[in-house]
Amino acid sequence: MKYPNKVKIVDVGPRDGLQNEVVNISTETKVELIDRLGDAGVKNIEAAAFVSPKWIPQMADSHDVMAKINRRDNIVYSVLTPNMYGYEAAMAAKADEIAIFGAASETFSRKNINCSISESMLRFKPVCAAAKKAGVPVRGYISCVLGCPYEGGIAPELVGSVARELKAMGCHEISLGDTVGKGTPRKAQSVIEAVAKHIPIENIAVHFHDTYGQALANILAVMEQGVAVIDTAVSGLGGCPYASGASGNVASEDVIYMLNGLDIETGINLEQLVETGIFIAKSMGQPSNAKVTRALSGGSKWV
Repeated sequence: MKYPNKVKIVDVGPRDGLQNEVVNISTETKVELIDRLGDAGVKNIEAAAFVSPKWIPQMADSHDVMAKINRRDNIVYSVLTPNMYGYEAAMAAKADEIAIFGAASETFSRKNINCSISESMLRFKPVCAAAKKAGVPVRGYISCVLGCPYEGGIAPELVGSVARELKAMGCHEISLGDTVGKGTPRKAQSVIEAVAKHIPIENIAVHFHDTYGQALANILAVMEQGVAVIDTAVSGLGGCPYASGASGNVASEDVIYMLNGLDIETGINLEQLVETGIFIAKSMGQPSNAKVTRALSGGSKWV
């Protein structure tokens, strides 16, 4: 089986992983988490989100987080920006990349960002235009590509259509999210096939939640098709406030362990990544969701 020789890992733990947590996470802890990920060799980190603190209170300190991290020239620090207000805040915080987020489900779009899919695209256009003028890369997310908590199954062709629109706006990379984590390998491949009709395979990323324990299998399946950009979250952090029962993102530690076993280059030190996962789990007073961390921990109460 032919897999990519090198895979780009985007660790979304500091943003997507922490945004749904109910425990208070200090600015200092978030900063240390990001810096530790950088120390472990992670080159793409989703660090913050400039969104309404009314809806996502955990991201209220994003400007402070961005100001305090130990920035490295070889790391891309990305932030989520749903509108022009968020974009301006991201520029003030000197973000290296911004991300916009849509959905392949009309109902989820309305629940998540209070507008239809077509309305969301209209919102994104000025953001993308401004970013292009400023020379800032834009990453596009599509939620519910393998199922919706409200509508059930989602047609791959619809995902492809949304991806095409985001690409046309200027998104250099499209991340396909299995928000509820119900996808299985062949369904994941079907979505990649549909999106690849509009987007070069090298510009497609996957963002799989592990609710049903299928994330690693799905990643392996789409890597067979040439996908070489994978979103993960240290310690398997995350969930979705609008998808009841959805567990965290696939754990960075588990993905790196698998890729190491395949001799695929990531540039990430697994031992340091495990230590980072234990750090954030301990800080939050909860066990790590990473199976590799549990296996290597020797029975630590934090994992």
